[in-house]
Amino acid sequence: MSSSAGVEFSRAMNQTLLEYFRCPDRYVRLAAKEGLSERCGFFSFGKGVVGYGKYAGHPPSDSPKGALRDAWQDADCASGSVCLPFDLEEVVENLRMERYAGDRQYGSSEDGLIARMYYAVRPLLPVAVRRHLQRLYLSDWNKIAFPNWPVDHTVDSLVRGSMQLLLRTQRLQQMPFIWFWPEGAASAVCMTHDVETAAGRDYCDAVMDLNQRFGMAASFQVVPEDRYEVSDKYLDSIRQRGFEVNVQDLNHDGRLYNHRDEFARRAVKINEYGRRWGASGFRSAILYHRQEWYSDLDFSYDMSVPTSAHLEPQRGGCCTVMPYFVGKMLELPVTTTQDYSLFNYLRSFSLDLWNREIDLILQQNGLMSFIVHPDYIKKERENRLYQQLLARLVQLREEKNLWLATPGQIDRWWRQRSKMTLVKDGDDWRIEGEGSERARIAYAAEKNGSLVFTAQSAAAGVLAP
Repeated sequence: MSSSAGVEFSRAMNQTLLEYFRCPDRYVRLAAKEGLSERCGFFSFGKGVVGYGKYAGHPPSDSPKGALRDAWQDADCASGSVCLPFDLEEVVENLRMERYAGDRQYGSSEDGLIARMYYAVRPLLPVAVRRHLQRLYLSDWNKIAFPNWPVDHTVDSLVRGSMQLLLRTQRLQQMPFIWFWPEGAASAVCMTHDVETAAGRDYCDAVMDLNQRFGMAASFQVVPEDRYEVSDKYLDSIRQRGFEVNVQDLNHDGRLYNHRDEFARRAVKINEYGRRWGASGFRSAILYHRQEWYSDLDFSYDMSVPTSAHLEPQRGGCCTVMPYFVGKMLELPVTTTQDYSLFNYLRSFSLDLWNREIDLILQQNGLMSFIVHPDYIKKERENRLYQQLLARLVQLREEKNLWLATPGQIDRWWRQRSKMTLVKDGDDWRIEGEGSERARIAYAAEKNGSLVFTAQSAAAGVLAP
């Protein structure tokens, strides 16, 4: 890292944008201004985009509700590089790792005590009582100022805004990059089913029947211990029908991430189940997570971090609708509201919220990741809603070119894409690397003050801004 003329050049800043877009590195020159504040805080990066990190020239706000300095007016694009008043790599990492949430992410000591007491007596409580207590605990969900609800794409807006400034400072009409999804798909859809109880396990065949009727790829997350019997016959019945099996927690007692040593002990057993089942993916119970501990898990990908966790016991959210790496693991964020939250917290039985989330994610060309439990769609009303969701997604597959994929397929694609490169080929570009035959070249350009994407050809699909 070197500095000159009040600018601090950072390879990591450039790498953050390069990894996101997979564009030619010759055009990417990002820098952070010198004099970044000692403490992290909130600032804006255009209308509705809130960042969190150290800031140069002005003290960042202690709260996302405060007066936020707009980084667009402090960005310098006159020196041949984009000089930002913040470190893009640091801010993106802060958001993905939920550092902006502070103690609120894991709750206060009082919250921790309440949670431990709740899980201690939970097996003795009637279902109606449990749901009432859960609604009380989450009753402030609509007062949380940040992240945005129901979908937050702050990370994507920060990186894309930086790309927009790069186009200006490099005086480029457009920037080539490797499109996010194979065959130019506008967005990816990932349907996952967490199996909570023996009744849910026994209903998996019916759920697979529905999925196959609509042509929906999916995975089933199975709890290895205590909840119900997990036979080889049951696991084989899932795989033989073309669905994936993943590990869900260890025993679903809500205590997996309570203590570091206990997590390490449980992780050994969780990894053993993963190897025994041939599972590449993991999800924790109740979406509890500590991404800093992922190094203990021996899986290719995790699916435990919501993009916006207003309706989850662990508050926060990774603020992106795109997969991202946490060390060696790929995180496939949960980008839509769980069926349990929809039915029991919001008491909604329509497609309205899911449709709203689908539209918001599609605008970002992101990952639509759903959690629908076999346990909670057995009744006619809930089952009918799930079928409506499947019909809607299949319709959008035809109209908008969605990619309906299992989480394992998405993991394999994103890893391939992360190693692909754009190579100059005369006046054009070509993509090199494993899986490049499925990849498409797209172009980013600024139009009417916004970043827009276009495909190389009509065959690559319709790419929304």
